[in-house]
Amino acid sequence: MDRLSKKTIPSLPSFSMILETENLANADLNGLAKSLASLAQQTISPQLANEVILIDSGDTPTNLLENVQIEYPWLKIHSAPLEIDYYKAKIFGAEIATGEILVYCDSDCIYETHWLENLLTPFTQENIQIVAGETKTRGKKIYGTAMALAYIFPNYSDEEQLRETTQYFLNNVAFRRKFFLKNPIPTQLPLYRGNCAIHAYNLRSLGYQIWRQPQARATHAPPFGLSHFFWRFLLIGHDYYWQKKLLGEKIAENDPISGLQGKLAVFDNRVGKLFAEERDRLFYLPFAIPIILAALLLIFLGYLITYFQPKFLLSVYNSA
Repeated sequence: MDRLSKKTIPSLPSFSMILETENLANADLNGLAKSLASLAQQTISPQLANEVILIDSGDTPTNLLENVQIEYPWLKIHSAPLEIDYYKAKIFGAEIATGEILVYCDSDCIYETHWLENLLTPFTQENIQIVAGETKTRGKKIYGTAMALAYIFPNYSDEEQLRETTQYFLNNVAFRRKFFLKNPIPTQLPLYRGNCAIHAYNLRSLGYQIWRQPQARATHAPPFGLSHFFWRFLLIGHDYYWQKKLLGEKIAENDPISGLQGKLAVFDNRVGKLFAEERDRLFYLPFAIPIILAALLLIFLGYLITYFQPKFLLSVYNSA
């Protein structure tokens, strides 16, 4: 594989890469090794970053951290302050980073080899502040088919050009550091993972553009194990309720991030794209339907419970 240097793209700004281990509390621990291996294979090597920061929230065994740091000496591990959550860990990484661009990735994602190159290149244009890549759910056979249709992440668009978008995922996005610190993700919200939706809406309300780079592609692990599946979909319902409440009824219904119409349109698009690209998934669909229905039922229950007891689900989950 040909490696690129900063000199290959003369105006490429300095960058820092940030990931955390908080997601590994519920995930397959092997995901961290796979994620780092995909970063090591980038056409722009992570060794060219000012730093690659791994925020350890205490969810990863010490021997695993020691092994990955030996294998990837460019990785700098920082212990997170006590009781730090996912978004605060990301902001903590931004505060200690030194690169002009903050590149956010997750420990349960796998990145295509040109991902970093494609995510960074738009920043050669000085007016661009945010570039979001595309993330889809990873998985095969019955469970993978169910999660491709029911979980958060849509299929790849298969587009090639940079386009304006309304949202981003924090596992696959880059910001100019000064811009991000001036406009941080709100953390004091009654949400589990929906803060990005509020942040994206706030930024667009202030007149900022979010750009989508469809060639910066990653895959995200689906919920791992029955407990994670149960809680993750319940909390999706919890987040839908709060996004709708925080953004307002009219906004939420017309916003593809949180509105019902947007969700139905996304689901319809997923079905068409998934089976057009991978026709063998049709075989698994009848067996996947019960899993999809279970996921949708949990989302509905999460929404309903939060409607009557707004803080209940997140309180129980955090105390478990």
